[in-house]
Amino acid sequence: MPAKLYALSLSHPSQAARLILERKGIEHQVVDLMPGFHPLQLRAAGFRGGTVPALKLDGQRIQGSLRISRALEHARPDVAPLFPAGRRGAIEEAEEWGERELQPVPRRLFRWAALHNAPLRRWLAGDVLHLPAPRLAAAGYGPLARLFAAMAGASDTQVQADLAELPGKLDRVDELIAAGTIGGPEPNAADFQIGTTVRVLIAFEDLRDSVEGRPAGDIAMRLLPDFPGPIPAALPT
Repeated sequence: MPAKLYALSLSHPSQAARLILERKGIEHQVVDLMPGFHPLQLRAAGFRGGTVPALKLDGQRIQGSLRISRALEHARPDVAPLFPAGRRGAIEEAEEWGERELQPVPRRLFRWAALHNAPLRRWLAGDVLHLPAPRLAAAGYGPLARLFAAMAGASDTQVQADLAELPGKLDRVDELIAAGTIGGPEPNAADFQIGTTVRVLIAFEDLRDSVEGRPAGDIAMRLLPDFPGPIPAALPT
């Protein structure tokens, strides 16, 4: 039976899991969930948590990008290793940093912007989800946007801090590339974790110019050239 990945198209961890499945050559189906309603859909599918990515693999239910990368490596260790011998420690450290420190940043930025910016909600409803009457859908999404912003900790103060700290985080990504931990010809687990996150940052109209042209931006575009966007300008200045 093929693996089944439950995902959101705008979720960078979902994109990372999809790319790893493809890289490993594991037959799979991607189930695109409805943003805002995905926790209910996941629980209906038998998952305990309400977050993506969520993977059904060989009778197991696995959630979270770190757990999924390790499960897929265990399932097919002989194909496109995610943790090459002799480099595992550095790659795990980079992947864990990416999941802990970098991955939440675009999530908070997007949820803050969706709460505060009706045109962005209309873009999501019409251009990404292709819903009928996107203006009405965007208005109805307002209460969900408030809930999900709160769940992500996307307060005004936190988002301002994220924007102030982002250049330093991108410097860290460039350092990992310079050290050879990521950015090589054969992508590893940390490449997928970090590269997909940076790719979402490039999709923000507000951030694109500050990310493109850096080594971090180059590997992001190489890993994930196609991503929904541009995300309309909506971040605080």
